[in-house]
Amino acid sequence: MVSANRFLAILTKEFIQMRRDRMTFAMMIVIPIVQLMLFGFAINSDPRHLPTLVEVHDTGPFTRGFLAAMQTSTYFDIRGTVANSTEVDRALTTGDATFVVTIPENFERDIVRGEKPALLVAADASDPSTSGSASRALTVLAQNTIETLAIGPLSYLAGSQDAFTIIAHQRYNPAAKTSYNIVPGLLAIIISMTMVMITAIAIVRESERGTMETLLSTPARAPEVMLGKIIPYVVIGYVQTCVFFILAFWVFSVPFAGPIGPFLIGLNIFIIVNLALGFLFSTVAKNQMQAMQMSFFYLLPSILLSGFMFPFAAMPGWAQVLGTMLPSTHFIRIIRKIMLKGADLADIVPDLRALIIILVVISLLAMLRYRRTLD
Repeated sequence: MVSANRFLAILTKEFIQMRRDRMTFAMMIVIPIVQLMLFGFAINSDPRHLPTLVEVHDTGPFTRGFLAAMQTSTYFDIRGTVANSTEVDRALTTGDATFVVTIPENFERDIVRGEKPALLVAADASDPSTSGSASRALTVLAQNTIETLAIGPLSYLAGSQDAFTIIAHQRYNPAAKTSYNIVPGLLAIIISMTMVMITAIAIVRESERGTMETLLSTPARAPEVMLGKIIPYVVIGYVQTCVFFILAFWVFSVPFAGPIGPFLIGLNIFIIVNLALGFLFSTVAKNQMQAMQMSFFYLLPSILLSGFMFPFAAMPGWAQVLGTMLPSTHFIRIIRKIMLKGADLADIVPDLRALIIILVVISLLAMLRYRRTLD
């Protein structure tokens, strides 16, 4: 027969244990709140304010009207001009622009004469979900521009469906294959998931088994312990990368258009950043369960805010700031630039610099926490 007293006693015992394990209790409260905030406010599949540059060779009313329509549409954020095709290629490769609109010479004159000039739009289609909706909006904007300016002597243009045409070049992924965008970014998520978790759990496990006390009794200093712990896992990162590329090429046919040297530089830095982060988590966690919980808590924003699944440009400003602080964000940009756009070392320098800064900050925090643990 069920006893209410025994039931209440067990219930009280569980609440007491839950209160004592503050880390687990905090995770149970914080993770749902973070999920709600990220999915409710930061995730947006309809990107707006995409960085756009213009190459203007005609400054007539139709040009000004079309560019004004782009700016007010909220799809495009016109941030400057380019002078030639070399600057166009550079802006798209580095990610400074998602769209580059080229207004040809005599654009205004050819419209008035009914010669149907072509307006060229170069779009970065490495992320099809980012460029797709904005590209479709261009046709509507062109039609609205004609309807607005077709007055007076130009009223004969009203209702014209093709006063000027838009030729869109989808760069880097003309077939708009989703795998071209997802597969390169998946390498960053795989490395983050394994490196952070393995390192954190492995070090905490030593503390639980008591072998950490033996290590602490040696004259080894914090940087020596840290390097000795993480270097074996660097080898694991290389193995994961090799397996990833074999599957990416043979199964998904994802190209690798850039040089291998800059990729290896970025890969090494990214692996070390994640191992240092796992080391930092191990200095905070008291047991393997907490280490695992902290690793999952880190992976959640890494997947949602890094631009891996959802367009980075579609997120609000505060979410983009958080995303910029994540190492996954910068490595995803590096690998997509190199694999899909053929970027060289100079094109990925800003993201390499960001990774190094994150590495320095995490390493300092990890060593400070390790020394505090020694005390």
